[in-house]
Amino acid sequence: MPADYKPFDKQEWLRLEKKANDLRHLTVKTVAWGGSGHIGGGMSALDALTILYHRFMKLDPKDPDWADRDRFVLSKGHAAIAYAPVLVDFGYMPEEELHIFNLTGAKIGMHLDCNKVRGCDVSTGSLGHGLSLAVGIALAGRQNKKDYMVYCMTGDGELNEGSNWEAAMSAAQFKLSNIVVLVDNNKLMIDGAVKDEMNIEPVDDKFKAFGFDVLRVDGHNMKELNDAIEKAIANHKNGGTKPTAIIMDTIKGEGIDFIAGDYTWHYGSFSDEMFEKAHASLDEYYQKRVARAEKEG
Repeated sequence: MPADYKPFDKQEWLRLEKKANDLRHLTVKTVAWGGSGHIGGGMSALDALTILYHRFMKLDPKDPDWADRDRFVLSKGHAAIAYAPVLVDFGYMPEEELHIFNLTGAKIGMHLDCNKVRGCDVSTGSLGHGLSLAVGIALAGRQNKKDYMVYCMTGDGELNEGSNWEAAMSAAQFKLSNIVVLVDNNKLMIDGAVKDEMNIEPVDDKFKAFGFDVLRVDGHNMKELNDAIEKAIANHKNGGTKPTAIIMDTIKGEGIDFIAGDYTWHYGSFSDEMFEKAHASLDEYYQKRVARAEKEG
């Protein structure tokens, strides 16, 4: 955890809600600047990305190759439309890089290239391979006597790829307790509902069978995300031997009322009218999130 880590109280909850709101708006702008993007899966992932980068991960944007930093693997690489704004906001690159997102000559494309994008640990986009990379990164840390955490975000749709389960089996076999898999379980994929295309439920039982500690949370509730990630880190720091999987039940397109829960918004673009409606919807959504934090914090 960062040196300035503090207890999760109402003030911290509200701080994270404000940051997530800012990042949702920046993601919508990035879709407009680039002309299109994988907006649905980006929005479902943003709460987890926010709390990882702005509460839990040890990072230094001035030294992106810092050997002791925590690592992040975006296995669901299509969500780069949300991940790139997170990296820019964190200080790895200027916002101007987002203004030419995915355009000719841009460093930041639809799937991030770690050779061009500061702060991006691995290139992803071909689905199903991120957890294998995370296992290798965790093993390298052990070999090099580095005690960093490795966070890997997968989509539920990509879990029909067999390499995920080979990697899960390896993570348990090698007792890689510093691996935390965050499953963005938004229940939709490019062709429709995951349950209709290739059902993965009960996904929590699957990870348990492969030797993981498993937690299931509302992926749009900062308190639940916080508690789950804290447990995963404590498991590693206290000598646990199992990797952790956090199943995050989410909604594709969360925060934008006219795309939420609609698989056809796996990828899309905004007209000028849609762009304004998206921002207005996010403003209303933010007020609901603040109200919950005020009530429950």
